[in-house]
Amino acid sequence: MNEPQTPRSEWPLPERDTLTLGMLPLNDAAPLVVALERGFFATHGLDVSLHVESSWAGLRDGMQLGLLDGAQMLPLMPLASTLGLDGRSTPMLSALTLNLGGNAITVSNALYASMQAADPEAMAQSPISARALAAVVRQRRAAGESALRFASVYPFSSHRYQLRYWLAEGGVDPDRDLELRVVPPPLVAEQLEAGWLDGYCVGEPWNTLAARRESGRVLIGSHAIWQHGQEKVFAVREAWADAYPATHRAVLRALLEACAWLDGSAQRVEAARLMCEKGYLDVPPTVVEESMAGEGTPAPHGVSVFHRHAANFPWRSHLRWYTEQMRRWEHLDVAEPVLEDCLTRCVRPDLFREAADDLGFNYPLVDVKSEGEHASQWALEGRRGDIAMGGDQLLGGVRFTGRG
Repeated sequence: MNEPQTPRSEWPLPERDTLTLGMLPLNDAAPLVVALERGFFATHGLDVSLHVESSWAGLRDGMQLGLLDGAQMLPLMPLASTLGLDGRSTPMLSALTLNLGGNAITVSNALYASMQAADPEAMAQSPISARALAAVVRQRRAAGESALRFASVYPFSSHRYQLRYWLAEGGVDPDRDLELRVVPPPLVAEQLEAGWLDGYCVGEPWNTLAARRESGRVLIGSHAIWQHGQEKVFAVREAWADAYPATHRAVLRALLEACAWLDGSAQRVEAARLMCEKGYLDVPPTVVEESMAGEGTPAPHGVSVFHRHAANFPWRSHLRWYTEQMRRWEHLDVAEPVLEDCLTRCVRPDLFREAADDLGFNYPLVDVKSEGEHASQWALEGRRGDIAMGGDQLLGGVRFTGRG
């Protein structure tokens, strides 16, 4: 058990105790739900209401308009908002990662069968290569058929760039070979079932739901694309963090404790039931339980890592990886000094370390790390001893230094 580094009596009192936080109906909102329903927010003097949005655009608007004090967000959303690329120009920051991994790519049964017929060798690989999809694309083009329709959940999303990364590794040009759409997470499974989509990249439980309904086949999880890659963050407006630093610190402490609680398999089952029974997810509890299975179990493709392996640390290099993907696809045209300044403003490991010190939690001493160097667990120096880190391989054996 961690011993508080800073005595509780010396923790700064929150300037505000009543907060409204936003989330989407996804497994990786579990830290917010657990922090509320298991009393972690209350322990830190906070009276929190959770507002469930149906789309990332709605969550963005709630944050930019000041209707929400903080929210579960995609890693690129604070940066895009700060740069004025997304909605109203509103500086935002994140000082905590909610989870690593948690997404998967799912296709319709019909497309899966076509891929099996077009390239059975590629479909037998583990992980499954997009090479079979490339073969289907060529066949459809030769037959004069329309482009396949794939969806991700938001323009500035991890899903968009994980999907593009997988496609490109298998020889599919996302911009030339497919029709790409944006569909909110709760709608993707039903659109696949209705025949409006041929495939999608989304967070759980929406991949497991399609598999359970036998309306789709899950091809690959995000850990096979970027092992232990960053998925969701907790974000606030920069002005809000400046105005209420002690409140922000208390929220971070509560979320850190909730994420640590979620490390256990039994706790994940309880969290899955909480999310369904309390109305945060309109999905059968068994689907959420299956898709939230912990590491070391017959895990689903989109399993989330909530705390171990320094999962909650806000690595600046994680966000940098996403910005490099944006540049790869010509979605970001920002001078390097401007981008570097924005990365420094939007990712705040210094604030994370304050909250972790309050609780006596361990944390990395550096803000940047490389990706693609480790196939299995490795050790990283931490404030309170070495940290057992997870593998960080990238599909195709690519290495990323963590810097631009």
